Amino acid sequence: MPDRRLMLLDTASLYFRAFYGVPTSITDEHGQPVNAVRGLLDFISRFVGEYRPTHLVCCWDNDWRPQWRVELLASYKTHRVAADPAAGAGVLGAGGQGAQSGVAEESPDELGPQVPVILDVLRALGIAVVGHDGYEADDVIGTLATVGAAAGAAVDVVTGDRDLFQLVDDASGVRVLYVARGISKHERVDDAWVQQKYAVPPSAYADLAVMRGDTSDGIPGVPGIGEKTGAQLLARHGSLHGILAAASADDPTVTAGVRAKLAAAIDYLAVAPDVVHVVRDLDLGVGLEDLVLPTGPADPEALEALGTRWSLGGSTRRIADALALSR
Repeated sequence: MPDRRLMLLDTASLYFRAFYGVPTSITDEHGQPVNAVRGLLDFISRFVGEYRPTHLVCCWDNDWRPQWRVELLASYKTHRVAADPAAGAGVLGAGGQGAQSGVAEESPDELGPQVPVILDVLRALGIAVVGHDGYEADDVIGTLATVGAAAGAAVDVVTGDRDLFQLVDDASGVRVLYVARGISKHERVDDAWVQQKYAVPPSAYADLAVMRGDTSDGIPGVPGIGEKTGAQLLARHGSLHGILAAASADDPTVTAGVRAKLAAAIDYLAVAPDVVHVVRDLDLGVGLEDLVLPTGPADPEALEALGTRWSLGGSTRRIADALALSR
């Protein structure tokens, strides 16, 4: 096992899951819900305790819906834009960054005010929070997974987002801890898992997603080409580029019907890969040495004060204990 183990948290994915999974009746003494704060801290405690990472990052959405992706594909996450421009601002504006696109993501009123508290607690703990203006947490994760693998570290990506299956790579030591079925039932996603589930290797997963589409992100896909047909085409031709080349060459393995469907969607196929593929080469201004998981809170007094102010109960104690046992 590598000496260095890097854990990358898809933070928004986790605090949304915490919000919906922990009752909003969990409040501070003033009645302010703190269920997302406590839930996220307990999630981190669990994963640190189980996997003992040496490095850990809370990857952040500085922009949940980057304008450059919207310019490529206008439908991108459109259905998640808040009807009220002020709605969700606490979520999107966390960390002093916000959405460069100027629109807020629809989110529960009780969640937004908890996000700054999450950041305050992470700061007191000394856990790295990394984002990049104009990019999503997925792109930060893609970049840091690449950095960690290049440094010889084992990389675990904790997320409920299947888009990140494209990063899985046994040879590089990158896997996904997939929490869609719940934290206690999370799955360890490796090459074989993706191949068995989708009939493609992880390296082809993003191309499959382009063809299949993803309604949760406003990715329409190619009408008439679903997951099964997409997987069959990728098995024969290796990539979307290979499929389109075969279709253009009238390769008999691409039927006339499929060629017609691809042709009808050619404008979409020209831009969708850049939307779906995560960025892996951002200049984040940090190296692996900046991401070491502390063995105790960086500011114990601040952590204690936050725990008292927000009635965080045993959550701060549990995460402090997990850090102490992480080595």
